[in-house]
Amino acid sequence: MDAKERMAIARQQPRELSPNERITNFDEVVFGFDEETAVREAERCLQCRKPKCVEGCPIHNDIPRFITLLREGKVEEAYWADRETNSLPAICSRVCPHEFQCEGSCIRGKKGEAVAIGMLERYIVDWMVANGKNLTKSCAIPKEHKVAIVGSGPAGMTVANILAHAGYRCTIFESLPVLGGMLGVGIPAYRLPRAIIAAEFESLKSCGVDVVTNTTIGKDKTLAQLKADGFSAVFVGVGAHSSRKLGVDGEDLDGVFHGVDYLRKINLGEEMTLGRNVVVVGGGNVAIDCARTALRTGSDKVFILYRRGKEEMPASVAEIHHLEEEGVKIEMLAAPVKIHGENGKLNRIECIRMKLGECDTSGRCRPVPVEGSNFMIEADSIVPAISQDVNLGAIDGVDLKLSRWNTIEIDEVTMQTSVDWVFAGGDAVLGPETAAKAIYQAKEAAASIIRMFEGRDLKEGRVSED
Repeated sequence: MDAKERMAIARQQPRELSPNERITNFDEVVFGFDEETAVREAERCLQCRKPKCVEGCPIHNDIPRFITLLREGKVEEAYWADRETNSLPAICSRVCPHEFQCEGSCIRGKKGEAVAIGMLERYIVDWMVANGKNLTKSCAIPKEHKVAIVGSGPAGMTVANILAHAGYRCTIFESLPVLGGMLGVGIPAYRLPRAIIAAEFESLKSCGVDVVTNTTIGKDKTLAQLKADGFSAVFVGVGAHSSRKLGVDGEDLDGVFHGVDYLRKINLGEEMTLGRNVVVVGGGNVAIDCARTALRTGSDKVFILYRRGKEEMPASVAEIHHLEEEGVKIEMLAAPVKIHGENGKLNRIECIRMKLGECDTSGRCRPVPVEGSNFMIEADSIVPAISQDVNLGAIDGVDLKLSRWNTIEIDEVTMQTSVDWVFAGGDAVLGPETAAKAIYQAKEAAASIIRMFEGRDLKEGRVSED
């Protein structure tokens, strides 16, 4: 098939649950491709000489290679080609914001629709599972050194995977009663089924990784104590679990549930409803997840308040599309200024209209209040979901250098902190970011830890991204 024929193929679309089916449960919304659809979509890839999709992927997956293998019918080989760089393809294929990363860089997307890279990656993983194939390599003979991993999110999972398969004994410490970090308590099951997370941890355990839940490092045990317990190195991969506040009067009233706190409660099995009328503040994926979760837990009039326009929303286009299909309205160019209530319980949110002012160098325009445009919205609950912060209580007692954003400073090539036996990556370093970026840093950290154990230069053979 030549390039002209490939260009004529339209992007293939997955089957989905209808809005009426999905708003009553947390079943996965999007179905994977079947073989015919996957191969047809793979045929759309132009196999560029300088593939921009690889540059756009934070992990630098060799995307053209696994797509070529897929369309040749070599699905198992395609999977292992992907696994050479991506330790969590089942997760990344579902939760990565592909349109801002690999697919956003796809040449086909410049004059049409990008290749559905995420769906193709999901297909090869799902094919492996359906055909009973092993998803990880054989475990190595155990070696001397032990590594403590703080946090069981994508960064911690990746470090554990790489080190365990290299023979190093790893223990993951998780403060929550469930595993997966923000994957497990910050992303609803309709986007990331819990069986997928569970399978990853079963694989880690089969390679000798110990997992300790309900243990908060910095409180139940310090990093220094881990060192004293015989761990030769520590990787800090804590997630951005702290909701950022709106900073308006009335935010302490009953009925205000901050975004990631709300999602955590629901994902841990707490039964709660926000009432009929729910206002979610924010334009990112957390805000979308909160609104769609509210629908699934009994609220029937949910809408989002966002201070910019729809085009500026940082959430995935697919998630916004699903949100609107499910009946959630988006109030654009509006921001909260005060939360009103009676007897300690909120009943209204006061908002102001916004207009877009000056734009920064990236083209993102600053929202400016329109004087005298205040208006009220009745609400049973309000869910601020404007951003998250990282709680670095885990590093208490160890003098690590921090950035001005209150994240851990690292060597950007080796992921080593100011304390030579402590490494860090993911949200703890970047702030709230994607799983793929956390995985990339975790891979680099794991490689550095191995070099350290082998007595080699941590930067041996590496080239800085800067």
